[in-house]
Amino acid sequence: MSEIKPDELLNKIDYAPGSGNWMDNTASVQIRPGMYCYAAKAESVETLGLPNARPWNPLEEDWKLPDNWQEIVFQGLKERLERFRTFKVFMDICVRCGACADKCHFFLGTGDPKNMPVLRAELLRSVYRNDFSTAGKLLSKLPGGKALAGARPMTLDVLKEWWYYFFQCTECRRCSVFCPYGIDTAEITIMAREIFNLLGLNIDWIATPVSNCFKTGNHLGIQPHAFKDMLEFFVEDIETATGVNCTPQFQKKGADILFITPSGDVFADPGTYTCQGYLILFQYLKEKYGLDVTWSTYASEGGNFGFFTSHETMKRLNAKMYAEAKRLGVKWILGGECGHMWRVIHQYMDTMNGPADFLEVPKNPITGTVFENARSTKMVHITEFTADLIKHGKLELDKSRNDDFIMTFHDSCNPSRGMGLLDEPRYVIENVCNHFYEMPPNTIREQTFCCGSGAGLNAGENMELRMAGALPRANALKHVHEKYGVNTLGTICAIDRAALSTLCEYWVPDVRVAGVHELVGNALILPGEKKRTENLRFEPLPGVEEEDDE
Repeated sequence: MSEIKPDELLNKIDYAPGSGNWMDNTASVQIRPGMYCYAAKAESVETLGLPNARPWNPLEEDWKLPDNWQEIVFQGLKERLERFRTFKVFMDICVRCGACADKCHFFLGTGDPKNMPVLRAELLRSVYRNDFSTAGKLLSKLPGGKALAGARPMTLDVLKEWWYYFFQCTECRRCSVFCPYGIDTAEITIMAREIFNLLGLNIDWIATPVSNCFKTGNHLGIQPHAFKDMLEFFVEDIETATGVNCTPQFQKKGADILFITPSGDVFADPGTYTCQGYLILFQYLKEKYGLDVTWSTYASEGGNFGFFTSHETMKRLNAKMYAEAKRLGVKWILGGECGHMWRVIHQYMDTMNGPADFLEVPKNPITGTVFENARSTKMVHITEFTADLIKHGKLELDKSRNDDFIMTFHDSCNPSRGMGLLDEPRYVIENVCNHFYEMPPNTIREQTFCCGSGAGLNAGENMELRMAGALPRANALKHVHEKYGVNTLGTICAIDRAALSTLCEYWVPDVRVAGVHELVGNALILPGEKKRTENLRFEPLPGVEEEDDE
């Protein structure tokens, strides 16, 4: 947890503009503890085959860069400007209107003007104008022309400024919703981070999970036997609570569906309760309808931290899920509650690893619903799947079991803005809970605020930055907590389940976090279950204590 108390953090926010030209004060950038992530470990960089693997420290003056690092940056920018048309367009069309300025959670939480999306992007645009734009090259020949063009050369101070601020962006894309030109600032951050990887400047909270995934199939580096053991541990807990054995299948060839979820759901609370909800749902569907679902200890990660590294790394990690689906001969893939996993699938899959024409167009064998939105990717989000089951009356539910959960819902950035998954999670919540209240309209759905820890920033060493970025979401949550008594924040993202738990502990300590399928697992009436007296957290169900007293 941050060493700075909430009141102290609030008092540090200063929205007053600084003095002088922002392009001239790069030396004032102070990389300090609490506001940055540790450098990537050399062995993780080596595993991925990325350049310049070595120990280095962002707090030290010497970052141990290649001698020709400026040429590497120039060529890296040149290649990406030629390869990605949108990147080139985004470099040219911004008119600096400021519509995005107050939309970033990091600006609202820190007051640092370089966390305005427009100015963060200008850090890179200024070098682009100097090296690549005709106007910048011409004006730079005149006295004062560089300032007039908004251009500056690439220096070591500029590079450090880039690194500091592009790792203060969670690629949430909230700013893009308000941009009149539709500039995707997250894509600019992605390009900057690709440049960093050319120089060996990744952070460890990204590089090591990616390395783990490349080696063992998941971000946490869990070996297949440990993954299986953890699920079997959940099975024991579920049987204690329900009296029903929900043992899953692993690597079953010819199963109907391959299920893949983030590894955080298997090894980190409160995601573990969400994972138990999956197991209960699949057992119910197997008993009632004969649905055949398999898990895999090889494709044991739905998340994709390669997305925060480079397009090539993202492609490599995404491919493993489809390779396993092909090996097992399943019909289609069902994905768990994750965030960036779904942006990768929805927005990048087709041009990275598609088409997945060895799989069938996803069709729910129980309801007959064809998921047309997944016709190309052959992968369906579990809240879409569960909402479809509920809509067709295929689940027997007892909402009263969740009466102690006074709910609100956090729209995770990637499923909401990245794929438009807005109504299905709410539909599920409203059908398994009796108490649900929305946060203010300008903080949810397409305008949702980020958790403040996405895009690889969910580390422990940058806690001041994370809690500052979490402030806008915390304000909205505090509002419904005080007005309606909300005590549980629902979400469909593994990073959110971890990050929002820390946010709540820091800013709104009377609120806890739950995945949607934890609530489904509580409410679902399993065939052959015993009288349920506890939820998946082994807390007494509403009314049970009164019955015991009688």
